[in-house]
Amino acid sequence: MTGSTPIALRFQTLKQQGRCALMPFLMAGDPDLATTAASLIALQEAGADLIELGIPYSDPLADGPVIQAAAGRALAAGSTPGRVLAMLADLKGRLSTPVVLFTYSNPLLNRGMEAFCREAASAGAAGLVVPDLPLEEAEKLSPIAAAEGLDLVLLVAPTTPPERMARIHRRSRGFTYLVSVTGVTGVRSSLEARVEPLVQQLQAQGGIPVAVGFGISGPEQARQVRLWGADGAIVGSALVRTMEAASAAGQPVPDAAAAFCRELRSGLDA
Repeated sequence: MTGSTPIALRFQTLKQQGRCALMPFLMAGDPDLATTAASLIALQEAGADLIELGIPYSDPLADGPVIQAAAGRALAAGSTPGRVLAMLADLKGRLSTPVVLFTYSNPLLNRGMEAFCREAASAGAAGLVVPDLPLEEAEKLSPIAAAEGLDLVLLVAPTTPPERMARIHRRSRGFTYLVSVTGVTGVRSSLEARVEPLVQQLQAQGGIPVAVGFGISGPEQARQVRLWGADGAIVGSALVRTMEAASAAGQPVPDAAAAFCRELRSGLDA
C-alpha cells in the first residue's frame, strides 16, 4: 500500500527526474479559508511538489512564534478542523498536489482517530503529521490511517537516539520528517551541519524518502538540503511570514505565496 500512495508516487517521480521535493507549509484559515484555498492552487502552479497544511490549534507546542501567531489568527477567523477539511474537499478536481495535514494529537483524539482519518481522506488529504503524538501512539494510528489511504509521517530530531531513530524511520509512511533543529519551528539564519550525517544515516537504512524541515528560510538553505542528499525540503515559517506581510500590506496573498515558492523552486533546481 505504501508504495502506491499519492505521496510515495510523487517521490518516485521526483527521484526518476533527479529532483528534490519542495514542500511548503501554510496555516489553514490565515487570514481566512478562501485565501488558503487560493494559495493552495497558487503554490501548486508555482512548483510545489507536496503541500503541508496546518490545522490551527490553540496550543501548538512544536511551533515557533510565526506559526503560533498564524494559528491564532486562523482560530480568531473561525477556522476549525471541519471547516478546513470542507475547504480542502471543495478543491477536488483542481488540486492534484498531495496535501499532508499537520495537526496535534488533542484535536485528533477528540474527533476520534478513525473518524478523523476517514474525514481527512474523504476531503482529499494524502497524509498526516502529528508532531506531539508519541511513537507508541503513532504505531496505533498508522494502520488506521493506512486503511483510509493516508500516510502517517513521523518525525525524528537531531537529539533522537540512533536506535529510536531507526525505529521511527521504519514506522514512518510516505517519508520521514527530519527536524533540522532542536526546538520549535522558525526561520534560522543557517542550518546545523549535524543534519547532513543524519540524512545519510536515515537513507542508509533504505525504505522511504527523507525530507528536512524546521528552519529553512530561503532558496540557499533549500539548495543546501538538496546537496546533503535529502529527498525533500519543507519550508514553513518563512512562507507564513511572507503571506502575513502581504496580507498586512493589502497585497494578494496567493500571489506572494507563489512568488516565494518560485524562488524556493529555483534554489532547489539550481
